Amino acid sequence: MAGRRTLLHEWFEEVWNRGDAAAIDRLLAPDAVIHGLQGVDGNTVNGKEGFIPFFRKFREAFPDLHVDVEDVIVEGDKMVCRCVVRGTHGGDTLGFAATQRPVEFTGMCWVRVRNGQLVEGWNNFDFGVMSAQLLSA
Repeated sequence: MAGRRTLLHEWFEEVWNRGDAAAIDRLLAPDAVIHGLQGVDGNTVNGKEGFIPFFRKFREAFPDLHVDVEDVIVEGDKMVCRCVVRGTHGGDTLGFAATQRPVEFTGMCWVRVRNGQLVEGWNNFDFGVMSAQLLSA
């Protein structure tokens, strides 16, 4: 897949790297089912309505957030990607004061696509590593 741009490349570049909330409206189905993400309130993130607050809080926590998509596999209406997330904890929206510490952690997601939008996603990001980097003394 080297060199081929996919919907996942667009998603991570526009939504996460650029922080473009308008891209969410284009790329995420309103009724998208999202597995594996929790808001800071502990509730499962679901649908566009649930994703947008999660996105805003995470981007506020890491204003310089950058996701590098390392690999993508496409088969039919499904895509899988492996990525590396980097940023500096500069905001207080994770439930504790900003630490100004850098983080780097990996993640994988598997999505189902329909009509150019993400309609279902399974997320497995190493938030344990992220938390250890932020909370270590």
